[in-house]
Formats: sequence, C-alpha cells, structure tokens
Amino acid sequence: MTSPSLANLINELSKLPGIGGKSAARLAYYILKRSTPEAEALANAILEVKAKIVRCSTCNNLTDENPCTICTDDRRDPSVLCVVEEACNIPTIESTRDFRGVYHVLLGALSPLKGVGPDEIDAAGLLKRLKQSTIREVIIATNPNVEGEATALYLAQQIRPLGIRITRLAFGLPVGGDLEYADHVTMSKALEGRREI
Repeated sequence: MTSPSLANLINELSKLPGIGGKSAARLAYYILKRSTPEAEALANAILEVKAKIVRCSTCNNLTDENPCTICTDDRRDPSVLCVVEEACNIPTIESTRDFRGVYHVLLGALSPLKGVGPDEIDAAGLLKRLKQSTIREVIIATNPNVEGEATALYLAQQIRPLGIRITRLAFGLPVGGDLEYADHVTMSKALEGRREI
C-alpha cells in the first residue's frame, strides 16, 4: 500500500511522455532518497521554467529572452531558414554544428486523422515571415513519418509561389548500419537521396 502523497507523485510523473507506471515509481522513489535541498532544487527548476520560458516572437523557439538568442545572433545566416515541428528538434540540429541559419518552429505537424490542419500549426506565421524577409532557402526538417511528410508537402506547395528555394532533409541509412537490416522505406529514401561522390 502506497501513501497518498507518494501515489500522487507517481501519478504526476506517469503523465510525462515516455514514462509509464513502473518508471514513474522508480523516479518517485529516487526523489525520496535525495536530500530535501535536492528535491527542492528539482521542484524550483520546474517552477522556474514554467515562469520564465516563453515562445520567441520571431521563430516560436522556447526561450527566456525574446527574441531568442538564435534569432539575435548576428553570426547566423538569416537567409537560410530551417523549419522544424517542435522546439525540441532544434538542439538535435544544433548539435551537428553544421547549420548556421535560423529556425521556424511550426508547433506541430499536419494530422487530419487527429484534427490537426494548417490552422493548428504555425504555417501562416511561417508564410508571413517569408514574405517579410530576404530568406533565400527554406530547409523543411519535419519528421520522416506520415504527418511530417504531409506537412512538408503542404509547406512546399505554399512556399513555391514565393520563388524561394525549398529543400528537405535527406533520409536513409544510418552511419554504421548494415544494409541487411534496413527496411524497404529506409532503403527507398536512401536511394532517392543519393548524391555524387
């Protein structure tokens, strides 16, 4: 039998994405083993991000400065815009250290089955931004799934009349992978994205 306060903590932790009941219980017991100052530091960090983090008024990235540090960095190339579904996609691209342009976060992807249409993502904000800037290339970096592909096709149709170059991230075989383990969709995408060497 679990105490009501512990059961409440487990219940709240299990609401986090990717955290099931067992993982939530493991986390709750871990928190209980920590000192009171450590538990307070965790609670304060959660409250602080809820109080301070806002959406960048330019790109929709999560930030505690508006506009965000990426949008205000004069070392970045403002003529190359990478479109992502969520702010959590930006650190992955940034970790490569290869992209020096700017971003636009759509706040989701098209999913007609879930009732998510163009008005539920920030496609309008993206188009407005493109019309008011000197962006020469839009890199569509939506996820390689049905929703991401639908979103990429929709955005390409909307952007094409503006005369801006539109590119899509290449998909295919992971580095270090074996061909025998690749599924047919991955192999098809790898063949489509091939380039000269």
